[in-house]
Amino acid sequence: MVSNDHREFILNNRTRVNRYLNKALWIFVITGPAIALGVAAGIFPHTDYGTCLGISVSVAVLAALHFVLLKRLPHAMLTSVFALTALDFLVVYMAFGHVNIALTWFLVPLLSILFCDRRLYLYALISNYLFVIVAEYGTAQYYVDLGSPFETVQSYFLNTLAGYTIEMLFMAIAGYMIVKLSSSYFLGLFRQQEIIENQEKSERKRMKTLDSMVEIYDNANLISFVESTEMSLRDPNQEKHAIDMGVQTHTLMNQRIKGRVVPEQLESFLEFTNITTVQDRLKGRKIISADFVDVVSGWFRAQYITVEAASDGRPSVVIYTTRNVDDEKRREEHLVRLTMTDELTRLRNRRSLEEDMSALRADGLDDDLVMFCIDVNGLKRVNDTKGHAAGDELIKGAADCLLLTIGQVGNAYRTGGDEFMAIVHDKAPESIREAIWKRASAWQGAHSDKLSLAVGYASYADHPDATVDDLEHLADADMYAEKERYYRETGIDRRRR
Repeated sequence: MVSNDHREFILNNRTRVNRYLNKALWIFVITGPAIALGVAAGIFPHTDYGTCLGISVSVAVLAALHFVLLKRLPHAMLTSVFALTALDFLVVYMAFGHVNIALTWFLVPLLSILFCDRRLYLYALISNYLFVIVAEYGTAQYYVDLGSPFETVQSYFLNTLAGYTIEMLFMAIAGYMIVKLSSSYFLGLFRQQEIIENQEKSERKRMKTLDSMVEIYDNANLISFVESTEMSLRDPNQEKHAIDMGVQTHTLMNQRIKGRVVPEQLESFLEFTNITTVQDRLKGRKIISADFVDVVSGWFRAQYITVEAASDGRPSVVIYTTRNVDDEKRREEHLVRLTMTDELTRLRNRRSLEEDMSALRADGLDDDLVMFCIDVNGLKRVNDTKGHAAGDELIKGAADCLLLTIGQVGNAYRTGGDEFMAIVHDKAPESIREAIWKRASAWQGAHSDKLSLAVGYASYADHPDATVDDLEHLADADMYAEKERYYRETGIDRRRR
C-alpha cells in the first residue's frame, strides 16, 4: 500500500525533474552551434549549417512549450511525457541531419529513470525505440548510398535495428531494475518514516497523558522493569535512577514516603509498595491501589498503573502515583455515618446495630458485654393527646438520656419507633440502668414534663453460654417485664391505651 507521503514525494520529485529537463532543453539550444563547430572542423562532414540552425530553433520552441506546461502543470504526467518526447525529437532530428552520436539514443530512457516512476520509464523506453525505428529506416538509403557493406536498404536497416534492439533490451532490463529498486527503496523509507512518525505520535500522546497525570497526582514515578529504573515525572531533568532488584525492595520515592505513614499502617504500606512483587500483582490488570494515612496531610491513595505490558500480561512499564484523598475519605465517612445514623435522634440505626452484631458473632463475646433493650413508656398516649411533635420530643429525650449515660462505655441504637438498644462493656449493668432511669426522671421537655423508660438488660457474665442473639432476646424479655411493672404501678390499662 502506497502512503500519502510517498505519493507526495513522487509528485514533488516529478516537478523537480521536469524543471531540470526544462533547463536541459534550454541548454540543448546550443547543440546547433556546437555541431556547427564540428562541421567547420570536419567532424560532421555530412551535416550542413542549416541543420544546425534547425536544431537550435526546434529545441528552443520545445523548451518554451515545456516551460509553459511546467508553469501550469508542474507535476503532471503530461509535462514529463512532453519533455521526454522533445528529447526524442531532438535525437531524431540529429539523425536525419546526419549527426551521428549513437549514445544519445539511450539518453532519454536514462533520464526517465530520475522520475522513479515505472510508467514514465516504460513510456520513454517504448517511444525511444519507435523513434529509433523511424530514424534508422529514414536514413538507411542515405548510408547505403555512401558505400555501406550492405547491398540493400532492407539489409542495412535490419542489421542496424538488430544491434539497437539488443542494446535496448539490455537498457530496458537494467533500467527497469534500477527504477524498481529505487521505487521500492523510497517506498520502504516512507513506510519506515510513517512507522517512526506513528511511534513518535504515540509517544507524544503518551507523554501528554503522563504530563496530565502529573498534574493530578502529588507524586508520579515512571518505573521501567525492562531497564530497572525509576524516574520522577515531576523532575524537570527527567533523571533516571537505577533499581537493584536483587537487594532493593522499594523505590526511592517510597523510601521517602514511608517515614510519614502512621505506624499501625507501615507494615501494610511496605507490603503494598514492595517493588519486587508489583509485576505479579499487576499481571493482567490495569491498576492496583490502596489507601494509607500520612501523619501530616491525612489519607492518601497509592496506585500502580500499567503503561506497557508483555505478551504474558506482566507489566514492563508502570506509573506509581500518590494522591491526597483526605477530603474524599472524610466525605465517605460522613456518608457512612449518615447511612448508619438515625435521622431523628442522631443515634446509630438498625443497620449499624446489625453490623456490630455480626462483628460480635464473628469475633466472640467479652466477659463484660451487656445488651440493653429500652422502650419509651406511654408514647402512644402522648401522641394521641399532645400530637406527634410531643411524641418525637420524648423519643429525642430518651436518646439524650442514653447518650449521656452510656456514651463512654458503649453504643446506643434506635431500632424503630420508640425502641432502642445498647451494646455496653461494663461489669455493673444495674448501675447503668439506674443511671438511665435517673436521667429520664429528671428530664423535662416543651410538650411533656416527664419521661419514663422501660430498660431491660442481659449480661454475658450472667449467661456465659448465651450467644449475642440470646442476650438480645433476654434483654428484650427483661425490658417487657419492666414495662409491665410500670403499667401495674401506674394503674394504666395497656389494653385501653
